[in-house]
Amino acid sequence: MHNNSDKKIIFATGNAGKMKEIRMILGDMGVQILSMKEAGICIDIEENGTSYEENALIKARAVAACVRGTDAIVLADDSGLEVDFLDGEPGIYSARYLGEDTSYSVKNADLIRRLEGVPDEQRSARFVCAIAAVLPTREELTVRAAMEGRIGYGEKGIHGFGYDPIFYVPEFGKTTAQLTEEEKNQVSHRGKALRRMKEELGKYEGLNCQ
Repeated sequence: MHNNSDKKIIFATGNAGKMKEIRMILGDMGVQILSMKEAGICIDIEENGTSYEENALIKARAVAACVRGTDAIVLADDSGLEVDFLDGEPGIYSARYLGEDTSYSVKNADLIRRLEGVPDEQRSARFVCAIAAVLPTREELTVRAAMEGRIGYGEKGIHGFGYDPIFYVPEFGKTTAQLTEEEKNQVSHRGKALRRMKEELGKYEGLNCQ
């Protein structure tokens, strides 16, 4: 077994809900997992990519530039909600939909309004997540995963964050905001992508990812 105690993963986010999910899934890698803030990194990053992967790489590269010369692995994700009836909106603009500072209750209410009268079978949607890694060698990796579901008719549930209260998962008969953390991590786009990235990192850094 390799000693990972001196290795760090810095995740380019300040979202506490996201960090909780990340730590639950990557916690058995035996490395310190830090948010940007915990790593003392405070930079503004303009996400102007045209895909989830591009945006994730933009964030990962910006943070990696701050820790160059260290053993830190930098991860970043970009995720979004794609609603088929709305031609894939809001997609890569999910966080900026109706403005970055607009509350998700307002964003969610607007999507529900736009789908008024649309039957279940046409409310299909998916959460998509791409995760990028920049290794100390400057090598870059990306993975992508998705979770299929549909848009509900109102907000339900108190867990999760973002669009979770309106994203209905038929296999559970609940929204992602009604799932337990364990249930959500098992099926979520971010959970799947994190597990894929964990496998990729295990090939490169000699990390203990068992």
